[in-house]
Amino acid sequence: MHRRRAQALALAAGTAGDLAFGDPHRGHPVALFGSAVAASQRRLYRPRRAAGVRFAALWITVGAAAGAVAGRAGPAGTAAAAFTALGGTTLCRVGGSIADALDAGDIEAARALLPSLVGRDPSLLDEAGICRAAVESIAENTSDATVAPLVFGAVAGPAGLLGYRAVNTLDAMIGYRNERYREFGWAAARTDDLANLVPARLTAVLAGVLSGHPVRAARAVRSDAARHPSPNAGVVEAAFAGALDISLGGRTVYAHGAEDRPLLGDGPAPLAADLRAAVRLSRRVQLASAVLAVAWRGRRLRPAARRQRP
Repeated sequence: MHRRRAQALALAAGTAGDLAFGDPHRGHPVALFGSAVAASQRRLYRPRRAAGVRFAALWITVGAAAGAVAGRAGPAGTAAAAFTALGGTTLCRVGGSIADALDAGDIEAARALLPSLVGRDPSLLDEAGICRAAVESIAENTSDATVAPLVFGAVAGPAGLLGYRAVNTLDAMIGYRNERYREFGWAAARTDDLANLVPARLTAVLAGVLSGHPVRAARAVRSDAARHPSPNAGVVEAAFAGALDISLGGRTVYAHGAEDRPLLGDGPAPLAADLRAAVRLSRRVQLASAVLAVAWRGRRLRPAARRQRP
């Protein structure tokens, strides 16, 4: 019992660290993990699905094992794992800075900030395109960068935190449907889809409730989310679109090609004020999910019923 309370407090401490400091600019463990993945890919890449399965299994195991080692260090290790796995504060800071730049009429500054959130070419985007890209990223990454790692941390402790972060990082690096990664990245992408099924839907529920518009958010999810190519991003983006009374989606240009995304929500296209509203909603969802995760991790287990003597 005492150990579970200590782990819950450590999870809270790691979350507080992310809220206070955000991601370190240099030497972030996730960046170091990504560098190691990239280096190993140069030797282990094969354009075959089986090779990708082995590659994903290797690095997810490495992530979970690192979390298990951190857990053996006690509460300090758990707090460090949580701080490493979470990235919601930096997400919201960048979103707020983009809104500031657009409000100041400095679209070039907004374009310079956008690659921190999305993989699109910012030079092709006007103010509406920048706002749409930023809101979509904030919605999706509210789940990926905070809610999902907290869910896995609540259930499986530090191994869950860093194991999930490994899954999500692999998907970001090789989970593309282009010629190079269609087969090799299949396992990483499908594992990420599976890992985010519950967190994405929890994020959508929290977004609807905490926005004060749960019916509108639920209606957007029910009518639009299934048309999105991602089983999870569509849910959270539709929930944010409905909650904020905006529309998301449309033609999206990435480095690997263009995609025509379905429209989510039935409001107007987002502007800078809507981007700020998305940031505020993301912060509320992140805080609520942290409270739920800490409460779950520290919950009191019902003692087993004592056997009565005959």
